[in-house]
Amino acid sequence: MKIRSFDICLPHKQTHHVALQRQPIADIKFPPEAPMTPDSSALSESSLAMIKVMTDAAERERSLLDQALASEALTAHFQPVVHIETNAVVAHEGLIRSVLAGTALTPIDLLDLARARGRLADFELGAARCIVNQFAQTGVDGRLLINLSAHAILQAGVRPEDVIEALSVPGFDLSRVTIELTERDIVEDAAKLAHSLGYLRASGIRIALDDFGNGHSNFEMWNEIHPEVVKIDRYLINGLSRSAEKLAIVRALCTVAETLGADLVGEGVENPDDLRMLRELRIPYAQGFLIARPSAVPTVQVSRQYIDAVTDQEVVVPPRLSGPVTARPLKAEHLLIEAPAVSLAQNNDHVAAIFSMHERLHAIAVVDQGKPVGIINRRHFTERMAQPFARELFARKGCTAFMNDAPLLCDAEQSLQSMADILRGEDQRYLSDGFIITRGGMYLGLGTGESLVRRVTEIRVEAARYANPLTFLPGNIPVTEHLDRLLQARRPFVTTYFDLDFFKPFNDHYGYFRGDEMIRLLASALTGDLRQDSDFVGHIGGDDFIVLFQSNDWEERCRQMRERFNTMAATLFDDVDRLRGGIEAEDRHGNLRFFPLTTVSVGAVAIVDDFPSEAESVASLAAQAKRTAKRQSDGFHLDRYRADMHALPAIGPIDIEP
Repeated sequence: MKIRSFDICLPHKQTHHVALQRQPIADIKFPPEAPMTPDSSALSESSLAMIKVMTDAAERERSLLDQALASEALTAHFQPVVHIETNAVVAHEGLIRSVLAGTALTPIDLLDLARARGRLADFELGAARCIVNQFAQTGVDGRLLINLSAHAILQAGVRPEDVIEALSVPGFDLSRVTIELTERDIVEDAAKLAHSLGYLRASGIRIALDDFGNGHSNFEMWNEIHPEVVKIDRYLINGLSRSAEKLAIVRALCTVAETLGADLVGEGVENPDDLRMLRELRIPYAQGFLIARPSAVPTVQVSRQYIDAVTDQEVVVPPRLSGPVTARPLKAEHLLIEAPAVSLAQNNDHVAAIFSMHERLHAIAVVDQGKPVGIINRRHFTERMAQPFARELFARKGCTAFMNDAPLLCDAEQSLQSMADILRGEDQRYLSDGFIITRGGMYLGLGTGESLVRRVTEIRVEAARYANPLTFLPGNIPVTEHLDRLLQARRPFVTTYFDLDFFKPFNDHYGYFRGDEMIRLLASALTGDLRQDSDFVGHIGGDDFIVLFQSNDWEERCRQMRERFNTMAATLFDDVDRLRGGIEAEDRHGNLRFFPLTTVSVGAVAIVDDFPSEAESVASLAAQAKRTAKRQSDGFHLDRYRADMHALPAIGPIDIEP
């Protein structure tokens, strides 16, 4: 693969995220630069003393900045940027350290102070000059990344020549410099900034957009300044291998970068799995502690941990959402209807009055010292009170007369996904009564069964696009995509097809609710022993599951999954059926016959030396192996793929690890 030319630069960033957690000096109101000469006759002694203190503070601040810029109070450290495909260090980011005597000020403190004193450009260019000088003295090859803020570049009185002069060192090629635009400033006129950067580009300097996805780095800036490099913020990179949401965002950035012609750098790489995910996404460059920490002497060789991570040839399994294909935080509270409640001491006249005042209220909660103890259904209450002599008999009696004393309670923080179990329950009273929403056990309001059904249905419809709505495991599309990735990598793997035996009679006999429990039980058995970094499980429909393995112990774990499920499946049968080993039910022809307890069969296909060209071929071979397994006494069958003969029964152990 052709390596594109790489560009970047910076000075003061490594403590930035820590500094954001405290009040920046820039937020403190300082006195004006001009010396203060008040009319003493118009001010009290205390006011004069305060002005003197403030003037002295301003002088000390100017002195600190002058010391930092005029002495050796600033020094540089360097952190390498590596090309993932070649493992070569191709650039270093310059990071400023402060060694100002007699103070505990960090570079971020000095930056905030310079901003407050109107000397941000002076300080940033001084820091850049320090970094370039020290880097040039090392004689290290590659590019140099230097941080400059847009505010400093656009500051009145700062010319492009001033920036170029600060970065120019005898014997050091200016075209090796890349300026990283930091995210500290809001850029109100990105087009004006792009115009100023044009002068720097004319001198060979390249431009990078720093910390994209955080701060003020945004798509407007990307589109206007057309950076050669975009550095993805550590927020998106840290935990990338475990977050389906972050992965979706970074994938989108890859598409934008390809369209706009920018190279991507993953910042903050600390975890081997995150590095492998960057490699999987074909992001060319990485930076972070896993590669090397910043040091006074530029690092030219990457760490052993990095080498171990990047040479691992297992195909990365992308993270998946644990629920539906949306992480929108819908909770029971979002279905809340603010509704009055009645206490145990109130009678049915009070209930009738509330229903009369609130014509659209479907129910009323009954509470005892704020805690719900029941619910009164409007339709049921109205029908009972409409009967002859009912008002005379019940009007002054306690409201518990028509109360359901086993209401459905949902905590306000309960997710709608978890509430989906309500829809599968045998008690369907929620459809008319609705449910009571609580917080900490105390009454908040009501929810309707209609709104719950509507929202859960919307979630399931969206989830069904890429995940099975019953188990929320990846569906056909993600399974096919992962098979394609394995085949393209020509990485040995085993495809296993799990299918339930005697499931239809079980489902017909016990009903769909218990049938769904059986399918979820199989999903639990398959995911319980899954290696998240290398195994992939998908639910392709009904009671059919696919598991893709990349490790040599796949067969042992596969058999354990099967045995674990077979043991647990028996618990879903009634005691009498479990004791006699099965149930009597109609077969596909309508004849009554005996069916054994539900088990699972496994058909496996090892793809080791030869690789089919399409994922569909692998799926077909796995289905064929599954059909053979159903005829075996142990419910297991393994084939080995051969390009000339498609699939043959495997003999001996299968080695699929490199």
